[in-house]
Amino acid sequence: MISLKLSEIQQACGGELHGNKDAEITSITTDSRAAKEGSLFAAIAGERTDGHNYIEAATRLGAAAVLCEKRPQNTEISYILTGSTLKALQDIAAYMLIKKNIIRVGIGGSVGKTSTKEAVASVLEQRFSVLKTQGNFNNNLGVPLTVFNLEEENEAAVIEMGIDDFGQMDELASIVRPNICVLTNIGDCHLENLGDRNGVLRAKTEMFNYLKEGDSIVLNGDDEHLSTVKCVKGIKPVFFGLKPENDFYADNISDMGLNGSRCEIHTPDGTFGVHIPKPGIHMVYNALAATAAGRILELSFEEIQAGIEGQENVSGRFNIINENDICIIDDCYNANPMSMKASLEVLSKADTRKIAVLGDMGELGENEVKLHEQVGDKAASLDIDVLMTIGTLSKNIAKAAMKNPNIKVVMFDDREGFYKKAGDLIKKGDTVLVKASHFMKFDEIVKYLRETALDN
Repeated sequence: MISLKLSEIQQACGGELHGNKDAEITSITTDSRAAKEGSLFAAIAGERTDGHNYIEAATRLGAAAVLCEKRPQNTEISYILTGSTLKALQDIAAYMLIKKNIIRVGIGGSVGKTSTKEAVASVLEQRFSVLKTQGNFNNNLGVPLTVFNLEEENEAAVIEMGIDDFGQMDELASIVRPNICVLTNIGDCHLENLGDRNGVLRAKTEMFNYLKEGDSIVLNGDDEHLSTVKCVKGIKPVFFGLKPENDFYADNISDMGLNGSRCEIHTPDGTFGVHIPKPGIHMVYNALAATAAGRILELSFEEIQAGIEGQENVSGRFNIINENDICIIDDCYNANPMSMKASLEVLSKADTRKIAVLGDMGELGENEVKLHEQVGDKAASLDIDVLMTIGTLSKNIAKAAMKNPNIKVVMFDDREGFYKKAGDLIKKGDTVLVKASHFMKFDEIVKYLRETALDN
């Protein structure tokens, strides 16, 4: 983290400063166990535990100061007393980005935020020192914690921005103030709060609220909702997709199965060929978004190609694992109807027996049964050998998939039921897709498949 004086932090977030105003803060943490010399420990009162109970523990580990909503009992501690620790953290993060004045790329959308973030960051890393979102740190606390990893050498930040309700993207955009806004698509996600895809569009495009002259918007032009965005604050969006009317488009796509694809990417000022190492047509879209961001920042075609081809795998995000005599497609971090269908499409391209292990999808609102059925319809249309579902809602996937008599369909109530039968259903040499919403904890299934010996 870039070093800040405690007095500078107080000016950024407001509140009452008590103690050593000249204390040097070199890290900010909400976990008292991670406190160390130079740390600012931010005490947050959460649903399960109250960080204020761990102020003494943090200072014993060397924390230089505390950010808090309740006055510490130990008055010798340097601290900033604020009305909201979370809001203060957001204000500090916004201040750091303004002070550093670096390139800021915001990544949003219903599906593919993380893989697009990785593609964009990989491209930008060919020229810049890049800070990027790690793990699932994409919400109103995760974004500030991401920013606190900012170092002096960083020249760009690629920040994933995830929401599930109106107003949340505005909150994140007020922190990041992206000068390049990237939206991947508008899908059936978080409909409990957002209602329908028109609501999703309104919520996602709150990212534009802090745009200024000279900033850029990069949108999926093949998305029927994003394609309706014509001009925002005098800024004309740049569109990407497979249709040639887009500013950036791909053609001559050669499917290489689980080894990804090759294609030609066309830009307003030239064309280049590239190998996209991750499988699925959605990864072509990610490469196009990264190309658009790269060209906006004047990267060469050679730099963009190197960035696309050099992407690293991310656990739980379409990570292909060849282990234990099977190929596991670890896509278990999260799921919605759009991403579930895309992953099934990729599985169907494998040149082995194809096994899908799918679980419930959350936050789909009143149409949750129908949306699960649609995933089952998609499975029924594909060349898949075995479909296993785990959970109550995903039984609707299984029942719809039974329309295809060539697919062996098995339903389980929970993971334990799956574990008892997995050895009978999965064979050595199989390709196994593992996907569900995060609350289903399918990372445990990936771990089981990696560690449990198969008898057949």
